[in-house]
Amino acid sequence: MKPFLIAALALVAAADVPKAYLAGHPMPDLMQILPAPPKPGSPVDRDDRATFAETRALLGTPRGALATRDVTDDRYTVFACAIGRKLGPQSSPALARIFARMADQNMVGRAKDGFAVRRPYLTGDLPICEPKTAHLAGNGDYPSGHTTSGWSAALILAELMPDRATAILRRGRIYGESRYICGSHSRSAVEAGFMAGAVLVATLHTAPDFRRDMDAARTELARAAGAVPDMSQCRIEAGAS
Repeated sequence: MKPFLIAALALVAAADVPKAYLAGHPMPDLMQILPAPPKPGSPVDRDDRATFAETRALLGTPRGALATRDVTDDRYTVFACAIGRKLGPQSSPALARIFARMADQNMVGRAKDGFAVRRPYLTGDLPICEPKTAHLAGNGDYPSGHTTSGWSAALILAELMPDRATAILRRGRIYGESRYICGSHSRSAVEAGFMAGAVLVATLHTAPDFRRDMDAARTELARAAGAVPDMSQCRIEAGAS
């Protein structure tokens, strides 16, 4: 289960969590939508390998630390600087409901299983920014689930807060790129994750409950207050390329 979804569900009592918007909904087939993973020795494959090797040097830098935090931080924390405030389920319950119900119904998982691409760190012993668990190794590289989750959240927040859209979408892009800076994913898997996130949001818009909750969240966010974000974190994000 994605960290974003775990955090969202933890914020609401289990008995109060409604079913996912797309439960029982026919889901798009990412294996038909996404470009095929790069073939060994292809230009994209060579770029993936070079990117992985070169970004290992970033793990001891502020950008590497940001990538590490992006492994587990929830949506409220990730996007706090971009939206200028740290929201939560108490100040924005409609937004919390969206985050709790926007699961992709294993759309990404089926693509990972079908493409069956190994993660880049498994070819050697270079470090990555998170523990090399058996679960991580057994969960395919392509497409990146973290990137899918982060980019879909960025698209939703940008729609809800168009005055902050540039900052939100920039942060969503940085969040996705954290996955290859971390070393847990290849660059091509991250790029596929951006596309998968867009597919998810387009599919969510077909659900009447999602559209209703978006209307409620838009009204809610126009008046919701939030805590001041961590300015030291905001400076690190501002310096990320």
